[in-house]
Amino acid sequence: MALMITDECINCDVCEPECPNDAIYMGESIYEIDPHKCTECVGHFDEPQCVQVCPVACIPTNPAHVEARDTLWMKFERLTAAKGAASGAGDAPVAA
Repeated sequence: MALMITDECINCDVCEPECPNDAIYMGESIYEIDPHKCTECVGHFDEPQCVQVCPVACIPTNPAHVEARDTLWMKFERLTAAKGAASGAGDAPVAA
């Protein structure tokens, strides 16, 4: 499952920099999580980092985006590959 941020969010700004997938962003009034980028930190950490740092415990699983751990792992691999391609990782070095 992807995670979500509820309206108990106090906009403390601690969750956004903890997300290794850049899935957390400032929404209209509170932070939000893009379910297409959220892997619950599968592939990065044992526990979701945003949940670990949230002082008001407002980050539950999102029932609208139920995903098995295998699916989260495949999403992690897809996001990692896309990030590597965007940064040019794997390209041959340029000769001077």
